[in-house]
Amino acid sequence: MTTRIACLGDSLTRAQFSVDYLDLLGRRHPSGDVRLARFGVNGDFAYNLLQRLDAVVANPSDVITVLIGTNDARASLAGYPVEQVMKRKQLPVRPSADWFQHCLEAVVARLRAETDATIGLLSIPVLGQQLDAAAAQASQAYSRMIAEVAAAHEVAYLPLHERQIEELRRADPPPIPYREATPASTIGVLLQHAVLRRSLDTISRRRGLVLTTDHIHQNSRGATLIAEVIDAGLPARSA
Repeated sequence: MTTRIACLGDSLTRAQFSVDYLDLLGRRHPSGDVRLARFGVNGDFAYNLLQRLDAVVANPSDVITVLIGTNDARASLAGYPVEQVMKRKQLPVRPSADWFQHCLEAVVARLRAETDATIGLLSIPVLGQQLDAAAAQASQAYSRMIAEVAAAHEVAYLPLHERQIEELRRADPPPIPYREATPASTIGVLLQHAVLRRSLDTISRRRGLVLTTDHIHQNSRGATLIAEVIDAGLPARSA
């Protein structure tokens, strides 16, 4: 029997700038065992995801995974262009931790009320790779909120952040400071990838990064962890 999986999220799920974890997830199963639906939009906050749930609800799924919060966490960091992003993403209020949690709870509430799917909330990837720095600490704080929402609404919690911390500790990466991704830096990655034909993993390696190409978007190692964390939850959720 085919398991229908809807993957909700931001640019990590859209996979224009990241290695495609949906593709990696599909490869972990025999052909026909899973059918994946992608609901990822670049730059989305939890609020934006909440606004576009009609398409998810209209697409019957057995499993729904939610990977959102990276941009909410980034907005808490110094140097993030909050005002510009609020206009571009049409956010009605300034991003905050409380607002993120409120929006995520609303997402889960609607999915539970209007679908029969098993729901899994992923904690977010580690921002940067210095675990004691502000970016990584922000991603940890938002991941804790995701765990709280999952527990309160009795849905599965998928510990991606925790798995990535384990991976970074094993790798003992060089202490490269977190740099906020800008449109120019993102385009730079695309140009290297599309014009110079460098793989995202090559770009990542040349920058000394373990899980990402730019401290945010995932290379193969980071995306594989996403697929593994989702896959590890599937048997229990599909039973």
